[in-house]
Formats: sequence, C-alpha cells, structure tokens
Amino acid sequence: MKVLVTGAAGFIGSNLVGKLAGRGDEIVGLDNINDYYDVRLKYRRLEENGFSGPYPEWEMKSSSRWPSCRFIKGDICDKESLDRLFEAEKFDIVVNLAAQAGVRYSITNPYSYLHSNLEGFLNILEACRNNPVRHMVFASSSSVYGLNTKVPFSEEDKADSQVSLYGATKKANELMAHSYSKLYGIPATGLRFFTVYGPWGRPDMSPMLFATAIAHGKPIKVFNGGDMIRDFTYVDDIVEGTIRVIDNPPTCHPERSEGSMRSEGSMRSEVSFVPFEVYNIGCSTPVKLMDFISEIESAMGKEAVKEFLPMQAGDVYQTYADCSKLETRLGYHPSTTLHEGITAFAEWFKSDKNPLK
Repeated sequence: MKVLVTGAAGFIGSNLVGKLAGRGDEIVGLDNINDYYDVRLKYRRLEENGFSGPYPEWEMKSSSRWPSCRFIKGDICDKESLDRLFEAEKFDIVVNLAAQAGVRYSITNPYSYLHSNLEGFLNILEACRNNPVRHMVFASSSSVYGLNTKVPFSEEDKADSQVSLYGATKKANELMAHSYSKLYGIPATGLRFFTVYGPWGRPDMSPMLFATAIAHGKPIKVFNGGDMIRDFTYVDDIVEGTIRVIDNPPTCHPERSEGSMRSEGSMRSEVSFVPFEVYNIGCSTPVKLMDFISEIESAMGKEAVKEFLPMQAGDVYQTYADCSKLETRLGYHPSTTLHEGITAFAEWFKSDKNPLK
C-alpha cells in the first residue's frame, strides 16, 4: 500500500511514518519544514526515520532506515508541484497532517491559517479528486467543539461555535472533505485529535513548555489560575488509532436531509449516501491541569515556579473525548496512563535525542 503522509516532519506525522514504514507500507512523506517552531526538532525527527539533509525543494530523499520510505520537502500550497507528485506516485492512501497548528498563534497570525489550512487543504482534495485514492484521512481537532459545554464531547454534538480561527479552519476542513466525498465519492475520514503529548512533542505545547521552564528554573505560565481540564492523549495511542482508521475507509452510509420536493403538500425526506466519517481520538480520561503539572514536576525531579494568569483568548475550559464510536467500530483502546506517558516524555526530554533541552 502506497501512502502519502503530509506533515511528515511534525510530531504526529513523524511517528506515523515510522509505524507505517515499519509494517512494510510504501511511504512518501511531505513537509515544508517551516519555522513556526524550532526546525532543529523537525530535522531530528526526520533523522529518526533515516533521512539526512540538505533538503532541496521537491527533491525526493530515500530513508537509510526504511527501504520503502521516501521524503520530499514541499508545501501543500504549491498546487502545481503537488499535482505532479500525485500524478507520478498514484497513492492508495493520503493522510493529511500538514497544517498551521496552534490556537493562540491563530489570534496574532490569522492569514497563515487561511493559507495552509484552507488553500492547502483544498489542493489536497483536488489532487485526490483528479488522482483517485482509496482513502483520504485528515487531521481535525478537538478545537472544533469550541463553546460546547456538554461532556464528554461526542461526534454527534453540534460543533458550530468555535472560539479560535484555528478551530474554525478545522471545522471548515470537515465540511470541505464532506462535500468532496458527496460530489466525487472520495472516501474521507476526519480525526479530532485531543491534546497529544509525548517524546518529540511540539515546543509550543504545555509538556515541552513546562519541562523547559522547570529545567531552567523559570516560571511556567498557568492559565485560568490552573482551573482547566484536558484530555491528554499519548502519541503512541494517537498513532495506533490513526492506523486503524487508515485501514478502514468509510463506506457509503445514508444521510437524511429535508428536500425541497413536495408530495401531496408535505416535505419529502431525501436520503444521500456519503463515504465520510469523523472520529474523536482521545484518552477519555480528562486530567486537571494542576495534576498534569504535578506529574511533570515529579518526572523532572523539581518543583515548578508557577505564574498564574487569566484564561487566554481562544482557550476553552475543558476537553473530554467520547471515543466510543472509534472503540466500537475499530477496536481503539488507548492504553498509556498519564504517569507512563509523562515518564517516557521526561526521559526523552533529558536525553541527547532532544535538540532543545
């Protein structure tokens, strides 16, 4: 099976590339290696998968670790080059993890989200339309739930009250993919990731921010006075769930909507069939922020200096995933406890593998 993984130098993407290549899939990884955060981390992730620089634009590199794995530096917003890649490679599966990430960054840099998360995603959809694939899987986010106060968050809940542009672009991705599934029969699945953490994690996420501050004796920023709850999910569980989804493309299922045709004076319901799904991928064990900090302090062997601050724009009080749909249909069962995950993260953070320690 030939798989394109975009965002292959990213946190989830690099882990996914290794797992898929390790089981024998033919992988092409794609990433623009932008400087949203320290690129040294991205280069080291690529090295873990057997790649070495330099990385000229759109030049294919072979892995020294995985014989069936290649990498190319490129941007999904470069439509012409992306189209040529699709035409040449004839992918079976496309996993789009490339996106401008970060809730708070979207407050100050909104246009980068429109460029990467909407224009780039449209290029992926168009490439899949013109070069049919067996399954297109893409990263959504728990941020789509926005102001939803019902917990745990279910895929059946309304998700039309986002509180950040980042969340809005992720919801837009779901709508765009659904329309392409309906119009062109592209089997597509959106994955609503919940607060992913672990070794090789992003430096703008709380585990890296907290561990770095603790290691250097600097204060950590604790928002909303520490009164926040997150469904922290270990990266290995995220990748395991993602692979289960990759291997199980959605089939057409009925979606009932009110049609405009009338029969004997009453509205007639119309049924359409769309090969589209959305799944939550979380741990389903939400953790209080202060308990999370305590785990990191214990793993780092040092108490944090805490700076308590108000809730930040774009943040939500809690996230809590209902993963029963993914569990029932595909057998997903996250198995990493917070203590196990933070211990593994801290060991990596202190090791020579971490270029940012």
